[in-house]
Amino acid sequence: MVRPPLSPEERERGERLGELLRAARHSRSMVEVASAAGISAETLRKIERGRVPTPAFFTVAAVANAVGLPLDELAAATEPVGSGKLTRVT
Repeated sequence: MVRPPLSPEERERGERLGELLRAARHSRSMVEVASAAGISAETLRKIERGRVPTPAFFTVAAVANAVGLPLDELAAATEPVGSGKLTRVT
């Protein structure tokens, strides 16, 4: 199965997700947070840089938990501009 290309809005949302997670990490090392989330530091690096704009929900939930960021806040901050509804983070 071939995945359709991401829209510019989806790419932007992935970049915002990465920025939010990176900011929530504060001074903690990428290795420390990745380990706490049960993912590799390389995966976290790609998410934070927007290179994985649609990471799996459980990956996002694990990283958000590791940095103390509530999922409802993360969802609200990454919803499409002007949509008026919550975005599904995948």
